[in-house]
Amino acid sequence: MPFDLSDKLVIGISSRALFDLELENSLYEKEGVGAYADYQRSHEDQPLARGTAFPLVEALLRLNSLLPERQLVEVVLMSRNTPDTGMRVFNSIEHYQLPITRAAFSGGHPIAGYLQSFKVDLFLSKSNDDVQTAVDAGVAAATLYAPPDVSAAAHEQIRIAFDGDAVLFSPESERIFKEQGLEAFQAHEQAHRFESMQEGPFAKLLVLLAQLQQKFPAERCPVRIAIVTARSSPAHARVVHTLRAWGVSVDEAFFLGGVAKDKVLAAFGAHIFFDDQDVHLKSASRVVPSGKVPYRGGHLG
Repeated sequence: MPFDLSDKLVIGISSRALFDLELENSLYEKEGVGAYADYQRSHEDQPLARGTAFPLVEALLRLNSLLPERQLVEVVLMSRNTPDTGMRVFNSIEHYQLPITRAAFSGGHPIAGYLQSFKVDLFLSKSNDDVQTAVDAGVAAATLYAPPDVSAAAHEQIRIAFDGDAVLFSPESERIFKEQGLEAFQAHEQAHRFESMQEGPFAKLLVLLAQLQQKFPAERCPVRIAIVTARSSPAHARVVHTLRAWGVSVDEAFFLGGVAKDKVLAAFGAHIFFDDQDVHLKSASRVVPSGKVPYRGGHLG
């Protein structure tokens, strides 16, 4: 009987998102696939260092030990490597004792087309092209920045932080802000404060995480969710009404009104933060693992 992935939170992870392969990727770009393949084979037994998404993946996989009768999370390695050059990645997975058994090796071709085959709910990669294709196909996906400069305080609890507009919610309101300014944005949000916003690329993931939280007692829930947004009062009201309409209650929310996000994210101890704007991500990525969510079609509009 085929293994059923539909009742699990499925994370698709590229090898460069899970491990530090920047030196190897630079070799590939400068000297070609032959030099890259030779290097990987000659270093096959040398474990790779942890990449940006490693702490998140490791923490999510630990959830499966909390409810032994039911597997909650499945992580699938999705790589442009060939099976041959991918051996070092699987050896590194074994070295770190990560329970990852499923993989797709596309041999240099785009990997995003295989996401639906594995019912992927979240795809994390270092490839802008693969992430853009995934988002355009309706899959939550983000391009990861380099790992933080310093390691945040370790939390047993998994902590995931989201920006609001163009990530959890549609980019409609953000478009008004960019085209017409803050005053027009505030007026629009006040006039529509009781109307739910349309879903953004990460809305379904938020709902899935909320459903996962409900499998645990509230006082011992291993997953904590925060919204960290540049919105401020009175534009906060529409966020609250939208979440109510979706049946989601986040644990924490920060309406910063233009205050920098990095210190809040560091205090929250995010395992990962998702935003759509480099202006926020450049500082945030220095303190917590961070991923950029592209606009559908590659632009806002």
